[in-house]
Amino acid sequence: MTEQEELIVCVPGQRLCVADKNNVAGLGTYEQQGYIYSKLAGAIKLVTNDKTRTIEVHGITEQSIVPAPGDIVTAIVTIVNQRFCKCSIKCVGDIVLTRPYRGILRKEDVRALDKDKIEMYKCFRPGDIILARVMPMTEIHTYQLSTAENELGVVIAHSDEGVAMVPISWTQMQCPKSLCKEFRKVAKVVPEHIVAEQAK
Repeated sequence: MTEQEELIVCVPGQRLCVADKNNVAGLGTYEQQGYIYSKLAGAIKLVTNDKTRTIEVHGITEQSIVPAPGDIVTAIVTIVNQRFCKCSIKCVGDIVLTRPYRGILRKEDVRALDKDKIEMYKCFRPGDIILARVMPMTEIHTYQLSTAENELGVVIAHSDEGVAMVPISWTQMQCPKSLCKEFRKVAKVVPEHIVAEQAK
């Protein structure tokens, strides 16, 4: 890839160049296994400093973003079995996607500890809305997810009554109407005003 005046267009997931001390991943890109990839459908821009060249991709639209390793995504659980649950990724960060992407959350990526004791049905149910981190891709067309952090897991779940449940511990949520308790891998959601204060 050379610095040219002409417009170079790329698609999400396209490998752009080698990541080294000369080429650095910038806006709209990510680095994986020694290469820089595009997160967006858009135009490539090269920002040259004294010794380094930052590779940026400026999206044709903001909605052309795709999940990249390390991103926090919001997803809806669609299928749960003993080994994994399948999800439909709806948002990357706070950007709502124009189309969902398929995600899979394996049993070993649910928690950081006691991985062998995990029962998927006690962590997630179809219809749950979860926060998860995108892991490096191992399969084409499916994003591997992880909830092995305190801040990740179920954020919204509904009881059989159709009421939004309230978290009562790391592992349980309760229906405020029927008072029935259900097991979940509950996310520790940090209120936005606390996040803003920590950022100062």
